[in-house]
Amino acid sequence: MLCIERPEGPLRLSVEIADTEAERESGLMGRDHLDPGSGMIFVYPGPRTVAFWMHDTPLPLDMLFIDATGRILTIHPDARPYDETPIWSGGPIQYVLEIAGGQAAALGLAPGQRVLPLD
Repeated sequence: MLCIERPEGPLRLSVEIADTEAERESGLMGRDHLDPGSGMIFVYPGPRTVAFWMHDTPLPLDMLFIDATGRILTIHPDARPYDETPIWSGGPIQYVLEIAGGQAAALGLAPGQRVLPLD
């Protein structure tokens, strides 16, 4: 479970954790549905600049790139299914949260908001 601090109040999300290289490589590939209030958090052992893609991913996703302090650095909304164009983090991050496409805007998520807990 993650909590995102927003001006309108905390948002709780149930997330799967991808914290091994194999889990990060497969991510949400092959999934055609994400329940509301759910997603996947990719955890890296230390800050780094990363690029994601939508290879073999049939549903649109919002990608939230989160720095080592838990702050949302950037949001890439509505990544296109099956698109293999790299989506860069925009700077060093330690976490990436993927949720259903369009949900970041619908839920009022924005850069600078804090995501807790991340351990």
